[in-house]
Amino acid sequence: MAAALGLGLDRGAAAAFRGAGIDVVVESARFFGWRLAHPAVAWIPDLQHRSLPQLFPTTARWRRELGFRMQIASGRTIMLSSESALRDFRSYYPGASNKVCVVRFATQPPVAVLNTDPAEVIAAYNLPANYFYLPNQFYRHKNHQLVVDALTILKGRAIDVVICASGSKEDRREPGYYDLVNSEIQKRGLEAQFRHLGVIPLPHVYALLRASTALINPSRFEGWSTTVEEAKSFGVPMILSDIDVHREQTAGSARYFGVDDPVALADHLMQAAQETHGPIIRNVVPHQDDNVSAFAASFAATMRQAAGQDIAEPIET
Repeated sequence: MAAALGLGLDRGAAAAFRGAGIDVVVESARFFGWRLAHPAVAWIPDLQHRSLPQLFPTTARWRRELGFRMQIASGRTIMLSSESALRDFRSYYPGASNKVCVVRFATQPPVAVLNTDPAEVIAAYNLPANYFYLPNQFYRHKNHQLVVDALTILKGRAIDVVICASGSKEDRREPGYYDLVNSEIQKRGLEAQFRHLGVIPLPHVYALLRASTALINPSRFEGWSTTVEEAKSFGVPMILSDIDVHREQTAGSARYFGVDDPVALADHLMQAAQETHGPIIRNVVPHQDDNVSAFAASFAATMRQAAGQDIAEPIET
């Protein structure tokens, strides 16, 4: 990084690219210098540090901002994951004249993970047949506290639902956040309703997703949610925070609630639980290959554009 900023080139990386016959370089959380001879695409997954600056230490926020500004100033092709991110980009960097491409990724569940029997995984974690799945890391913007508040409301209505959560407890930006949420769970007597499994094997993640009543994502901010894409790949019902990118990602096919509205979330959980009749295990939806093919074509078109090659249709949005 020091060489890329001070001398304009990460010489070691540039030599490796030449030696490997690279046509286009994709920069992800890395900057190889404005003197890089290869065409470069800068993937900016989101602009959370601008939308929610209070969640970032000052040094981390400016390091991220400096990196993006260097990529913009160096004329990189900018790759974004959503129209929502594009609107943010245009708002925060109105003077940027870079080529900008929106590439919405889609997931293809590995065949190997589908060999895991969801019923065995559910039994191993001592979960009920019907549960909601929340596979988010414990970062403040992921908004777990809202789920705890919704469960409190349901407890007051004498309605029992179970939230199964997985993901890391660690957030370097706010080390004590998990403990705060967990203390609220214990204080409100919700240990049986909110089950945190920690970091679990990927086959277990897919198994729990496939058999869940619905996926929950209460996040205040997403670039393009991986958990939503994974749920879409199996046709899992979704209960999502009402943010622009979730609407874009699901085309209005999910249930939505405000990021500060635990009552709406509680209502959705109650209704979904009442509509569920017995356990179900889902397989990959028939059209998922088409979604992945569309993503691959969009990504390839972005690379060709960055390399200065003609493409059949425009991809700048």
